[in-house]
Amino acid sequence: MKTTGRHAKLAVSSDGAGIVGQAGGVLLTQTLRATGLDQALSAGLERWRKPRATHDPGKVVADLAVMLALGGDCLSDIAVLRAEPELFGPVPSDPTVSRLVTSLAQAGPQALRAIRKARSSARARAWELAAEHAPGTGGGLIPVDLDATIVLAHSEKEHAAPTWKRTFGFHPMTAFIDHGPGGTGEAAALVLRPGNAGSNTAADHITAGRLALNQIPTRLHKQVIIRTDAGGGTHEFLGWVTARRLKYSIGFNLTDDICAAILALPEHVWQAAYDADRQARPGAWVAELTGMLDLTGWPKGMRVIVRRERPHPGAQLRFTDIDGHRFTCFVTGTRHGQLADLELRHRRRARCEDRIRCAKDTGLRNLPLHSAAANQVWLELVALAADLTAWTQMLAFADHPARRWEPKRLRLRVFSTAARLARGGRRLRLRLARHWPWSGLIASAIGRLQMLPAP
Repeated sequence: MKTTGRHAKLAVSSDGAGIVGQAGGVLLTQTLRATGLDQALSAGLERWRKPRATHDPGKVVADLAVMLALGGDCLSDIAVLRAEPELFGPVPSDPTVSRLVTSLAQAGPQALRAIRKARSSARARAWELAAEHAPGTGGGLIPVDLDATIVLAHSEKEHAAPTWKRTFGFHPMTAFIDHGPGGTGEAAALVLRPGNAGSNTAADHITAGRLALNQIPTRLHKQVIIRTDAGGGTHEFLGWVTARRLKYSIGFNLTDDICAAILALPEHVWQAAYDADRQARPGAWVAELTGMLDLTGWPKGMRVIVRRERPHPGAQLRFTDIDGHRFTCFVTGTRHGQLADLELRHRRRARCEDRIRCAKDTGLRNLPLHSAAANQVWLELVALAADLTAWTQMLAFADHPARRWEPKRLRLRVFSTAARLARGGRRLRLRLARHWPWSGLIASAIGRLQMLPAP
């Protein structure tokens, strides 16, 4: 039998010179420079620099964030950066990295505040540079989505416990700043919690919400809208949100009173719900229940809106499904706008699930350290990596579909590309492969970032 293809015999050697891998990682280092995150981390973590130490703790933390953005999932993966000193500068050894993480974990809240403060200042700078491509431009809303997720543990680690899904691990609370359909999102807060932590614990929602607000410039707080699932629909959390005069759109559990009110609704009050393109969606309707419920004790001006839809074929009905329809509720303080628009705005909170999935592709899938304090430091590194990736896309790919690419696609097409380093005329030149389909995109993106002034 004859083969249909012909392949030349491949000879392999390890003597190539001037070739670098992960050349697209230059985008991340240029974003570090443009946003001032490198300088902010160096200034904030200076107190943890040992006498006569060679490596700056801020640079080490920034390197760990770049490593996670490139796809690493443990501290030793920083070797990928160490192998390319021309691109990423001097990178410390694994023991040096481990000792720094241990020192930061022992410092506890003091170290976490330093890292979070650096992220906050860099975020303000990134949004300033992004101009019309930044969240909240033109007075628009800045959605902050809160949700909890399960992270499995395969060994006995501090605070690892059985979860409600009958697994074993952790149940961190997350808060993400949504960029809307034209972009991705930023990790405003990642809070470590034991695996048996509740989904509707108000104190944890308040902690995540407070940390998220600290990441957003104060002048923009009036544009923030807090969105959660029904886990956030508690008296305490809603009281905290309204006390700060924040907008909100929060899921609400179906109580007996709500079910009775739904059954009492006349058919003519139901309005067609919208799909993602703001078109009427067949088989889905929305209505308001506010005037039919006793809302004593809840925030003043709170509205209760219900969605009715026919379950998709094959869906298993639940005990809360009434008359063959599935119902979900949410509450909001927004006074104006069509019910379908308010419900669509709330339903877009589901993008938080995409952000969590991307974070799990950027180091959140596994917490590799033993102590809870060290794993909280790891979560801060994950948040740094998620922010760095989002800022790179916002600043370098503002008008390109790559702004919406998830980490896997970014790494395959952009970050992992190889190149040749050429020296001449006192300059270092990065020569990307001519045949690589995305070389032009990478080159123009790097040039765009290099034109941005450092703070």
